[in-house]
Amino acid sequence: MNTQLAANEVLIKQGGANLLRGMESVGGHLYLTNFRLVFESHSFNFQNGATAIPLPYIVKMEKVWTKFLGIIPLAPNAIAVTVNTGEVFNFTLWGGEQWISAIQNQLR
Repeated sequence: MNTQLAANEVLIKQGGANLLRGMESVGGHLYLTNFRLVFESHSFNFQNGATAIPLPYIVKMEKVWTKFLGIIPLAPNAIAVTVNTGEVFNFTLWGGEQWISAIQNQLR
């Protein structure tokens, strides 16, 4: 994890994931801490960088299907994380239910 942790911030879960940014499925890693959800892209993507979502901003999470071209359902291996601004972050990853459960545990 390249993102620096804050004081008292603890890494809870990590794994490979893709984040849908526009039409690009950006490959990288997803990290859950006791404060936030952090996605760090691999350096060879067109859209590089980290995306951090503070846990209190999360208002909804659900398992969703990965869609080819945003239309054709391929597999139920993604989660959609909606934040309080209405923005939705779609992460393609394995073990979506475990990710949702781990995030919910941190929100309590």
